[in-house]
Amino acid sequence: MAQRTVLFVLFDAVQSLDVTGPLEVFMGAEQHAPGTYRIRTASLDGAPVRTSSGLTLVPDQALDGPLDAHTLVVPGGQGTRTPDPALVGWLREHGPRAERLVSVCTGAILLAAAGLLDGRRATTHWAYCDKLARDHPDVEVAPDPIYVRDGHVATSAGVTSGIDLALALVEEDLGREVALGIARHLVVFLRRPGNQAQFSAQLAAQTARREPLRDVQRWITEHPDADLTVDSLATRASLSPRHFARAFQTETGMTPGRYVDRVRLEHARRLLEDTTDGIEEISRASGYGTPEAMRRAFVKALGAAPAEYRRRFRPAPAR
Repeated sequence: MAQRTVLFVLFDAVQSLDVTGPLEVFMGAEQHAPGTYRIRTASLDGAPVRTSSGLTLVPDQALDGPLDAHTLVVPGGQGTRTPDPALVGWLREHGPRAERLVSVCTGAILLAAAGLLDGRRATTHWAYCDKLARDHPDVEVAPDPIYVRDGHVATSAGVTSGIDLALALVEEDLGREVALGIARHLVVFLRRPGNQAQFSAQLAAQTARREPLRDVQRWITEHPDADLTVDSLATRASLSPRHFARAFQTETGMTPGRYVDRVRLEHARRLLEDTTDGIEEISRASGYGTPEAMRRAFVKALGAAPAEYRRRFRPAPAR
């Protein structure tokens, strides 16, 4: 296959992990299959940049000419809060020429400012999804997935999700075994699917202020196979079902049913990833009752049946 040039855009106050995480993935692929990738970094004038953590990065070149890259990677960081007009202008002019356009974290804000996400579905760090949607109404913002593919444009969520997206791109280019080998080398034991939520049910929901509701949240997490109907949970909280449902949503930001669904899905995923338990056993342990009920939940939320999810995302055993 022809060698692909992967160009990382650098700027002051960039998030260092947004750069180095995906870069290590592509470099790992190049080491595994020499001649497949040529990794380059560039700033506007070719001068070193200082990351948001104080690390200084020295680019290979300047962004002073036509784009000579197959994959253009735009990282995020504090420097995206007030984008450099010159950088946005360069992206607007040259970004459309990339065969594959990628953003990590708030790098999506730079792509949107350059008009490169108009009419597309995209994501960014969960804390900036509202801003992206508000400032760029022509962009369809998806706040939940860890990365989104829309044609030749790929956007990822916060920080480490850039590694997940880079692994997906390497798999697309070089195959699954190469991507899994890189993941194991980087001690990334699970290659997460793009439509996996940016964070767990416990982080997605706020922690309730009142102790009875916090107890219920803990109970749900520790007993996903229990009776978790509103009536049962209301009894545990010593509230009427109507009062409980209203109070739970007010204090956590989601309905009891949605919280239960997320906890059960998360529990089933962990068992599929970390154990050799059968599908029927996992469906019971996770509160689905039957394999078919669990299959419907997985297909709806993740786009893959439990058996396919396990095949694709369970780490290979060490040799």
